[in-house]
Amino acid sequence: MKKKDLLKKVVKHVDATKYDSTPIIDSMREMSFSSRDTAMAADILKMMLEDKDCTTFLTLAGSTSAGGCMQVYADMIRYNMIDAVVATGASIVDMDFFEALGYKHYQGTPFTDDHMLRKNYVDRIYDTYIDEEELQNCDATIFKIAETLEPRPYSSREFIREMGRYLTKNAKKKNSLVELAFKHDVPIFCPAFSDSSAGFGLVMHQHKHPKDHVSIDSVKDFYEVTKIKMEAKTSGLFMIGGGVPKNFAQDTVVCAECLGKDVPMHQYAVQITVADVRDGACSSSTLKEASSWGKVETTHEQMVYAEASTVVPLIFSYVYHNANWKGRKKYAWAKYLDAQQ
Repeated sequence: MKKKDLLKKVVKHVDATKYDSTPIIDSMREMSFSSRDTAMAADILKMMLEDKDCTTFLTLAGSTSAGGCMQVYADMIRYNMIDAVVATGASIVDMDFFEALGYKHYQGTPFTDDHMLRKNYVDRIYDTYIDEEELQNCDATIFKIAETLEPRPYSSREFIREMGRYLTKNAKKKNSLVELAFKHDVPIFCPAFSDSSAGFGLVMHQHKHPKDHVSIDSVKDFYEVTKIKMEAKTSGLFMIGGGVPKNFAQDTVVCAECLGKDVPMHQYAVQITVADVRDGACSSSTLKEASSWGKVETTHEQMVYAEASTVVPLIFSYVYHNANWKGRKKYAWAKYLDAQQ
């Protein structure tokens, strides 16, 4: 097969504002197993949005953005449901920023010859294909942005803000998460930023400027997100997958304590994951386990053991149609952090 034959059917991102999942969620509330857990997760997210003092964090790990949930996450920014994002570099750069540049993800199959894909310069995420040449163009765009900045250490949040600024003038696809976050002053943190297209672009930049260059300060990331937690009256977590983003957002409570600040644990928490807990996985902790570390209150917490792309659109649609998100305070934490510089 040739590349043009492989990259034919575009992944279409679900627009969960176009339907009302309320009857489904309400039915799930009367069921058992993961269905009832999903309904409870929707109820907790609604509580977060309607708590006037609650700063909400979205954490993203895994590939649901590439798999069709990209618009859901962008819409959560657009409709003022999320005040800060903590994500993997792949979710932000290789998926969201990548599509904002005009590139696509394509429907494929896991039942294929990966050597054949490599010959065609096609990368695979389970049943989803990406053009490697387009990814390299994404790397090059990160390099281009780095070349315009003052050489110094940046938090990933600061650098991603510059990516959003770039998109306001250069985006081929408007209203990506990165662009909307820039416009709405929502900070995005990628604590493992180099593990993505950003890493390749920044390495090219540092290779060109070995003594005087842009670098990413992950400690500054941790400090900045902890500043938000210390300033917020209360907080809630809506977590897709686990990994570094989950722990990074949760650990702000402990970090604040290390700084001598007595802050409350995250009052609300939802995690959607397929990870098992028996081997210490699931990012090493369920939400109840996280309570023993002083990270998450157990009053309003819910684990949902489901593949996220199957339940996230339902949960989002439910809160979109039922929660009082239009009356939420706009926190603009990016402006707050910029003022702290």
